Amino acid sequence: MREAFEYVNRERERALAALVELCRLPSVAARGEHMDETAELVAEMSEAAGMEATVHATSGAPVVTAELDVGAERTLLFYDHYDVQPAEPLELWDSPPFEPTVRDGRLYARG
Repeated sequence: MREAFEYVNRERERALAALVELCRLPSVAARGEHMDETAELVAEMSEAAGMEATVHATSGAPVVTAELDVGAERTLLFYDHYDVQPAEPLELWDSPPFEPTVRDGRLYARG
């Protein structure tokens, strides 16, 4: 466990910067906004982490798959999504929804 905590501490700022970059993209699926751009960024980030990534076109939002074969006997699957719901009503936000803001040690953003 110590190695895991050391890794998290060592990579915290880099991971936070990547999360902020993703949260800046208003990938609103209900409107089809910025879905291609965000899928490409997810693929780029996956490749930067050493994975082989592919963006698959669909009749809706693109799907990103990424794989890293480390020769293990088991497969670990992560599933996530990169789209968000519309941010309205905007007046209910304490800060702009697609401008990630840190308050009290927490990151606030729509994505």
